[in-house]
Amino acid sequence: MTLDIDFVRAQFPAFAEPALQGQAFFENAGGSYTCAPVIDRLTRFYHQRKVQPYGAFEASRLGGEEMDEARSRLAAIMGVETDELSFGPSTTQNTYVLAQAFRQWMQPGEAIVVTNQDHEANTGPWRRLADEGIEIREWQIDPATGHLDPADLENLLDEKVRLVCFPHCSNVVGEINPVVEITAMAHAAGAFVCVDGVSYAPHGLPDVGLLGPDIYLFSSYKTYGPHQGIMVIRRALGEVLPNQGHYFNGGVLYKRFTPAGPDHAQVAACAGIADYYDLLADHHGIGGSDEDKGRALHDLMRDHETALLQPLLDFLKSRNDLRLLGPSDAATRAPTVAIDAGRAAKPLAEALAQRGIMAGGDDFYAVRALQAMGVDSQRGVLRLSFVHYTKSAEIDQLIGALDSVL
Repeated sequence: MTLDIDFVRAQFPAFAEPALQGQAFFENAGGSYTCAPVIDRLTRFYHQRKVQPYGAFEASRLGGEEMDEARSRLAAIMGVETDELSFGPSTTQNTYVLAQAFRQWMQPGEAIVVTNQDHEANTGPWRRLADEGIEIREWQIDPATGHLDPADLENLLDEKVRLVCFPHCSNVVGEINPVVEITAMAHAAGAFVCVDGVSYAPHGLPDVGLLGPDIYLFSSYKTYGPHQGIMVIRRALGEVLPNQGHYFNGGVLYKRFTPAGPDHAQVAACAGIADYYDLLADHHGIGGSDEDKGRALHDLMRDHETALLQPLLDFLKSRNDLRLLGPSDAATRAPTVAIDAGRAAKPLAEALAQRGIMAGGDDFYAVRALQAMGVDSQRGVLRLSFVHYTKSAEIDQLIGALDSVL
């Protein structure tokens, strides 16, 4: 089966927007285009249901039902229970709330493992717990490749470790980490696992139930939706961590780690992500349960992306005037490609913009990873990122622009 790219792009109004014609979008790691079902749901909510939800009158009842629908359908795709999925204002904020829960639950002298491959959102909040007497152990990347070696983690695990935090894939290295293997190692040592999936989920929502981590975090604005942080916390962990919400909501799992009320309209609009998945599944003849469809669509997206990514990697490998961060094999990484050109990255991004390429030049909040690999974080890296709605002609356009700019 191959992805029908014309059908896919027809679901995204941005591709029909006159102001965007002729431009190729390669900063998807910073936020994806929004699919039409999400936009439609958000518009409908603001037109018809923008009231306090869960009341007796119809507009309120329908608003609450749509918020519940978003939670239940996304949880089903990801292979977890409905109340194990919750929404927050951002992944960074969700991680900070979780860190406060662990701060209350852990004892001084106990340990948390973090990496220097992460976006700062999944490392900074945990590192701050050192001020509370929690030992922070750093699982370090290979400075040449950015690779996280599970064997190095094994040397950090003992009876003191309560939590292991790592990314499904880095937003600058791009290599896909073996979540199942790492999770099994941590669980065997008696530790819980927190996976930052922000840079992975845009390439196919993961089956968290199959992967096995206790916490999985990602951002819906990078998975074709509104600006929300989506957080899966499995019941065994969620019920033992101290409640961070209102005391009278402590018995409701999805409210325990949401101190403030979520954005009702954006939560409801997230059901549009599930609508989009259903449209793709129906069009490509994919049946079965929501979880089955999610797995099949994940593989369909990844196959399409991998085929487009390899020519870009081959082009970058052929040049001796830049450094490609992470693997050069498309099958082992996400299509988030960072390069160190030995000069400031922002002017390169500006030059690409003049040639119709929308890309980014920055440190992308991955300062620790860049510094560990010997990259000047002030200079930054040029990052080229795409998802399944990218077409091969846009890869050709990108390579041509890069050849000219570099």
